[in-house]
Amino acid sequence: MTQSNWSVPETEVLRTISARLEADRSTVLATVVDVEGNAYRRPGAKMLLTPDGEGIGSITAGCLEDDLLRVARTVRAEGRPRLETYDLMEDEEDVWGLGVGCNGVIEVLLEPLGASYRPAIEAFADGRDVASVTVLDSDAAGLECGDRAHFHPETDGFEGVSGTYPAWLFEKLTRPAEELARRGRADTLELEGTGGRVRVFVDGIAAPTELYVFGSGHDVGPVTELASLNDFRVTVVGFRGAVDLEERFPSAARTVTTSPGSLREPLGLDDRSHAVVMTHNFVDDRLAVDELLRSPVPYVGVMGPRDRFEEMLAEFDAEGRTFTENELARLYTPVGLDLGGGSPYQIAHSIVGEVLAVSNGREPRHLKTREGSIHDRLDIDAE
Repeated sequence: MTQSNWSVPETEVLRTISARLEADRSTVLATVVDVEGNAYRRPGAKMLLTPDGEGIGSITAGCLEDDLLRVARTVRAEGRPRLETYDLMEDEEDVWGLGVGCNGVIEVLLEPLGASYRPAIEAFADGRDVASVTVLDSDAAGLECGDRAHFHPETDGFEGVSGTYPAWLFEKLTRPAEELARRGRADTLELEGTGGRVRVFVDGIAAPTELYVFGSGHDVGPVTELASLNDFRVTVVGFRGAVDLEERFPSAARTVTTSPGSLREPLGLDDRSHAVVMTHNFVDDRLAVDELLRSPVPYVGVMGPRDRFEEMLAEFDAEGRTFTENELARLYTPVGLDLGGGSPYQIAHSIVGEVLAVSNGREPRHLKTREGSIHDRLDIDAE
């Protein structure tokens, strides 16, 4: 596989899955379903394995991809899903104990990409949360590896069911599926009820996090590019019609031209939206900040020095506009993390890093000072 295909964002992998479904090509989907110990990726990481031997996406740092291509040929030939377990513990002496640094055991589900996955992709494309529930193994009648159902939080029900899911299983899956769909996380659960035991993989696919970048200057480009590579759905918003935003910012998912004083309605901002204001126009910035803080967005980053914002606050005060503690807590200015860089891409890394931290509920710090694992561990109670 090529470096560019290995490093594509997860959103691009999902879009490619959609394209492969439409093209009806013989593609195998590999998904990390369980991890014991440490690993490069967590459950839910996906990789597409094509008939021509290409891999799109990543589930490890590169140590397993060649073997996954080999297993994919068998899955493609047999037309049936297959579970593979890779022991990457450093002290193992078998072929996988190569000291690759993961120090964990990884379980991967490889399956022919088929129509049973379509409901998950359609929900993602529509901007809706969804949980794809896949049977890994079962001694319950009517269920076998690869059988799938999809939970949609907005309808509080399961759809797109393949296999015979008993009522007790749906009942036990509802709460964890809803939570994992909302959080965009994945977990493997072992459930038992009338008729047997079922081990299922619940893959929560949350709607993409929205990032609105306000401005049309050239410094918007690096922010848009890096944010897109980090799985944000980026909308570039301009306040003047003279610039072709779509041509200037090809990394953006969409572009909008509107007024800074009335941007809430056309943009449809919600509590999953994040905003970076970088128009370099004092009046436009002030109007945009006022509108954004009246919306539920959890993050409003404003480009510019602190003195500039103090001047902005003075003008707001003169107009009688005051801000609550909650509004000011959501405001980040000067925007970005203190990384010490000054080039356009270094500034963009600082901005996108801060948005990532806020959207993931993290306080930025060095990983060497973090106690415990790098990735948060889930504690999903299926009962």
